[in-house]
Amino acid sequence: MSKKKLGLEDLGGFVFSTDNDFDVDANDSEQTETPEPKDQYLEAHFSNKGRGGKIVTVIKGFEGKDEDLNSLGKTLKKKCGVGGSVKDGEIIIQGDVRNKVMEFLKQDGYRVKRVGG
Repeated sequence: MSKKKLGLEDLGGFVFSTDNDFDVDANDSEQTETPEPKDQYLEAHFSNKGRGGKIVTVIKGFEGKDEDLNSLGKTLKKKCGVGGSVKDGEIIIQGDVRNKVMEFLKQDGYRVKRVGG
């Protein structure tokens, strides 16, 4: 029997180095600047899967700092008058408020695409 060769995925995303001068924080990709709204391409999705039949609007495609993503999520929730959360780089807004969210994002200068039903 032949053994399967292990790849980086099998290590759980860890890369081991013997370089003593390696700085972990210097390669942190989350510290990049957030692009201007006109340079952002966002997608507005409708979903009810995995949420016990509850309907949500999911905004995907945001690039930039987590603080800016949280701020945008908070603003959208406030403007729509509903709850929601920010998880895994996505803004989740309770209810089918896709049209409202798209309108607010377009007013702020974002490019938004309606995805799905």
